[in-house]
Order: sequence, then structure tokens, then C-alpha cells
Amino acid sequence: MPAEVFHISQLPGVILQLLAGLGLFLFGMNTMSEGLERVAGKQLKNLLGTVTQNRFLQVLLGFVITVLMQSSSATTVMLVGFVNAGIMQLAQAVGIIMGANIGTTVTVLMMSIKLDFHFIFCFVGCILLFLPAQFKKLKGVMPVIFGLGALFIGMKFMSGAMEPLRSWVGFTNALKAVQNPVVAVLIGAGITALIQSSAASIAILLPLAEMGFIDFKMCMFILCGQNIGTCVTAVLACMGASATSKRVACVHLLFNVIGTVVFVVFACILPVDQWIVALVNTFDAGNISMQITVTHIIFNSVTTLLLLPFCTQLEKLACLIIRDDGVESEAMKLLHFDQRMLMTPAVAAEQLFNEVQRMGTIALSNFNKAMECFNEWSDEKSSEVMRNEEVLDFLNKEITTCLVEVKGLDLDERDTRLVGSLFHVVNDMERVGDHAQNILEAATLRQQEDIKFSPKAIQELDTLSEMVSGQLELAMKNFRDQLSGEDARKVVEETEQQIDDMTEALRQHHVDRLKQHKCSAKNGMIYLDILTNLERIGDHAENIATSVDKATVHLQA
Repeated sequence: MPAEVFHISQLPGVILQLLAGLGLFLFGMNTMSEGLERVAGKQLKNLLGTVTQNRFLQVLLGFVITVLMQSSSATTVMLVGFVNAGIMQLAQAVGIIMGANIGTTVTVLMMSIKLDFHFIFCFVGCILLFLPAQFKKLKGVMPVIFGLGALFIGMKFMSGAMEPLRSWVGFTNALKAVQNPVVAVLIGAGITALIQSSAASIAILLPLAEMGFIDFKMCMFILCGQNIGTCVTAVLACMGASATSKRVACVHLLFNVIGTVVFVVFACILPVDQWIVALVNTFDAGNISMQITVTHIIFNSVTTLLLLPFCTQLEKLACLIIRDDGVESEAMKLLHFDQRMLMTPAVAAEQLFNEVQRMGTIALSNFNKAMECFNEWSDEKSSEVMRNEEVLDFLNKEITTCLVEVKGLDLDERDTRLVGSLFHVVNDMERVGDHAQNILEAATLRQQEDIKFSPKAIQELDTLSEMVSGQLELAMKNFRDQLSGEDARKVVEETEQQIDDMTEALRQHHVDRLKQHKCSAKNGMIYLDILTNLERIGDHAENIATSVDKATVHLQA
């Protein structure tokens, strides 16, 4: 029976079905990726902490992270964020990028395996969704299984959409006319850049190859282009980032461009396609999808082996292409957190924790310098306190905004408690900065009007300020080291009580001096103002220290 002839009126339906399949595929990929990140989020954070200068370990790390995230683009974007936040150096990121390119071959290998029971994945995933709460860990696997099923169904939709095109002579002739390797590379790069996913563009390529629209040799060149096209995601992600971060995207692009040039040259000179077909035929004869998968594995693995000894040169080349912008790093920005970290919630929570610690260090420094200005005026220290106060206000606003975003992510229970406690800690640290500024204003008034205090009054304020400074340092240490429990809380509460008792005693001493006419009203106003601010700082220090008990956080788990 002759095949049905394709009519142009069928084209809109074909396009809609193709887009529906592509959308379902991308949804499945994203769902599976988020599920894997959710299940392995803590392990991912621990893996990132193992980054060393050993190139082979970096490659292995990049491979593992990409397998967990199911996207080399996502891994590279994450690296851009880490380098921009100063967590990682460019030299460390180079090896991880190479490993990420090998890791993405696992996704393609998975797509090339023919599964006729993919609907079962979606069914099982939905069943897991309705399990009781006590099966929390099992329910956590649901997105991975459901996403895998959706991915395969999306591929089947795309394959079904292309089936009627077999009888469209114009379409088949157009594809078969693509015999130029450079054109094939450009087609692969363009499609991948457009849909922002090499896995999705390969998912489109596989049924076209299986139906005979494109011969295997041209598929190899298109595949090379797809590796270049996937770099566009990282290039877009580094817009507005530091020069060093842009070099991460540049290294990713250089890796794939150099690999493509080498592969295309060798494939044009030598019968590489025949060698790969012969290799695949030894275990799966005639399977062109597996031939494409093996090509993908060979391309990324060989390119990594080829360029791994030249990581330093690759880094220098990226530095040569992306020049320093000449702008020095400023305090008025987040140093440990980058918006790209929102892709990995566990890491984002950890880095915001580091940002809050930085804020606490600045607040403590401001308090100490303000008291130093009160005892002995310094224009330089006064200016530094004012600059730092602006930084504290900025950090308060930015960190709070980021905490709101991170709180809306899929966090585990421990990270949720941590983020919740950070809201309060940030506010307390900002208030410490405000009280330090109040102390500086009192110091400014004293300096401008040359107000003298008795040695006794100075000694009293020094004693109390040292106690408050020690209390604040202890609170920061408890927060930084996540010290919770009865002992830590007891020390904090005892110190706070001592501060309150001393403040009350000093107020009474001041009243006695006023009665004896040993202190002027203006002196008394400044003295009481300093006492009030010192006591308030002690209160906020206690809040910071006890926030650890409220969080009972993740670092201990």
C-alpha cells in the first residue's frame, strides 16, 4: 500500500505536535533535574567543598555534578556564579567545565535507550506523590521518576510529529542537501542556541536520523555544533558579572570550539564515521541513535583528554580575550552570594549564611571604632564608620531580598529553619550598626564642643563597652560556629544580665554625680546616650546568639 503523501496543510499540526513534544521534554528534564538536586543537594554542596588544584579530580567533580543536575549548561552557569562570588577560582573551574561536558553524555545515553514502558515512570511518579507523609524520602524521588517519564513521552511526541514528513519530498531533499560540515555545525549551534538546551536539540536530531532524513556523518557535525550552541546559556548568564566570571563562559566556549575544529578536521580526513559505525555494530547493529550517542561520548572525552594538559594555556587565552574591566572590587555588593546560586538552593542558603557573617564582622568593627572615636577622636575612623554604615544598610536590604527568594525555593527542613533565623539575625546586626552610629554622633558632639569627662566616668564606659564588645564577639562566634545548647545559652544570658546590672548601676552613679553637681547637663545627656546604646547592643547580641537555638541548623547534620 503506497505511503500517504504529505500535504502542506498538515504542517501546522506537525509543528504544534513537535512543539508540544519539545515542551514536554524540557519539562521532564527540568523536573528530573530539580528532583535530583533536591535529593542530592547536600551532597552537591559537599562536593563543591572538595574542589582542589588536581585537574583529574576537578574533571571527576564536573562529571558528577552534571550527572546530578542533568545539564552541563546548568553546571557552567553555577560555576559563573561561584567565580563571581569568589568561592572558586577560574583555574579550578576549567577542569570542572571539562568534566561537565563528559557528564552531559549520560543524558544523551539515556535518551538513546529505547523504552516502551515510559508511561509507567509517570504513573509511578504520580503514585509516589500521594504517599503518606512518613514516606518522605520515597516521595522525594517522585520528581526524578516522573520527569524521566515525561522526558521519554516528549521524545515520542516529537518522533510522532516527524513521521508524516517522510513523504514530504521538499523536506527530505532539503535535509539531505546538507552535505557541508561547516553548514551542519552552524545548524546544530543555531538550533541549540535557540532552545537553550543541547539535550533537547539532540532529542530532535535522534528521530530525524532514525527516519533517514540525515545521514550519520552529517549528524556527527550537527552534534559538534550542538556542543557549541549550549555555551550560549553560560554566555547570557555572565552578563553583568565580573571579568573573571565571563572567562568561565569563555573557557566553556573555547573548549567546545577547539574540540569541534579538531573533530571536524579529523572526520573529513579520516573515515571516523565508519569506525564509529563498526564499533557500535559490535553490540547494537544498525542503531543510529546509539551511533550518535557514542559520537557524543567520544567527542567530549577525547576533547577533554586533548585539552586537559593545556588548562593553564586555556585559562590564559580566556584572560587574553576577556580583559580586566579595571574596576576594583567594592564593599557595596554581595561577596559570597550570586543570583545564579538560586539554581542550587542548599548552596544558596549556605552562602547567604556567609554573607550574614560578613555583615556581623562589619557591625562589630563599627561598634569598636565608634567607641575608639569617643575616647580619642579620629577623622579617619569616623569616616570609616560612616562608610561601613552605608554598607550595612545595603547588605541588610540585599540579604533580606535574597532570603525571600531562597525561602521560596525547595529547601529541606534544616535549611528552611536556617533561612528563617537569618531574617532575624540580619535585622539585629543592622541595629547594632545603627547604635554604633549613634555612639559616633555622641563622639562627634563631644569632639566639636570639647566636652570633658571625669576619669571615673571614662573608666565606667570603657568597662561596659569592653563587656558589650566581648558579648557581641561571643554572639558572633556562636552564630558562626553554630554553637547551640544549654552551655552556650547560659554564657550568653549571664553576660547579658551582667551588662544590664552594670548599666543600671552606672545610671545610678550618674544620678549621684548630678545631685552633687559634679556633672553638667550636656555631659549627662551624652553619658546616658552612650549607656543606652551599649545596653541595646547587648540585647541584640543576645538575640544573635540565641538565634542558633531557633535554627538548630544544617551544619551539624
